[in-house]
Amino acid sequence: MSAARDAEIVAETDAWFLEHGLTYFVPEKRASVRSALRPRRVLPLLAATLLGAAAVAIVLSFLVREASFLPATSWTVFAVVATSYALTALEARPIVTWALARTFGSLRTLLPMMSRALPLLLVFVTFLFINAEVWEVASRLDGGELWLVALLFGTLAGAFLLVRLPEEVDRTDDDVDEDQLLRSTRGTPLEHVARELVDDPDEDPASFAEVAGYERWNLVLVLLVIQATQVLLLAVTVFAFFMVFGAMTMQPDVVENWTGDAGHSIRGLDNVSAELVQVSVFLAAFSALYLTVSTVTDETYREQFFGSVLREMQRAVGVRAVYLALRSRRSVTDDD
Repeated sequence: MSAARDAEIVAETDAWFLEHGLTYFVPEKRASVRSALRPRRVLPLLAATLLGAAAVAIVLSFLVREASFLPATSWTVFAVVATSYALTALEARPIVTWALARTFGSLRTLLPMMSRALPLLLVFVTFLFINAEVWEVASRLDGGELWLVALLFGTLAGAFLLVRLPEEVDRTDDDVDEDQLLRSTRGTPLEHVARELVDDPDEDPASFAEVAGYERWNLVLVLLVIQATQVLLLAVTVFAFFMVFGAMTMQPDVVENWTGDAGHSIRGLDNVSAELVQVSVFLAAFSALYLTVSTVTDETYREQFFGSVLREMQRAVGVRAVYLALRSRRSVTDDD
């Protein structure tokens, strides 16, 4: 195959990577990300973000006259700035966009997963919902404290995923063989190249299968976004369930007896109180953490939540291996 044709295939594969949320698989994109992570760019942004977050938190706390909004607001502003920087300077927008499209495009498969995961969860959490101590604790949290608790549960869930998801990614490049490379590249710009490299006794494309560095974190980010979105949808479902269930069952006198407060009902909806909203938010956030841990550690849930996505990861690993083998061959040819 000519060098010009190899270059064309490399360019087509780069475009394929970008279309499939594999931005960091493209060398030029990785170079851009490395530049964006240099201390001379990150440290000034970090300092400005900390000052800005503190200023916004102080102003908001002054407006609502609640000091509890300080930590929650600072935390949120910092998270928003970090996310914005990741989406732009760190080239994560195509990754997140593809992962979200993949998630919402497969909602029909998410519904069966919800039908398996939700019943057991709801049975467990419903016992907390009808527990007086939970109502007393949740109802005494003001807006800032409840916000902070939800952020804490969300951060713990995210941290758990960042610890466990790299293990899932590491499994995808284990025992990659030539048959898998041929299956992975089917329908991609590298389909014919893969066959040519596999048939060449002097080439070993499977040796390029190990994924590390930015490319490894690209796959982790895809799994993180997909998993976080699925868990968020389930948590919203839990919140809606308890709002409806509470509106049907939680009479004002029961709420007053449990919380020691007459409650703050919505006009025309006596059973829908601020306390009900607080308890529902609290249990939804707790459920998100519970589901996050369960879907990664429980083998049944893991297969349901990750099965199809991990097959996508294996395909990405296979395409990348052939891609690197092709680039290596081009480099040797150029040197000659």
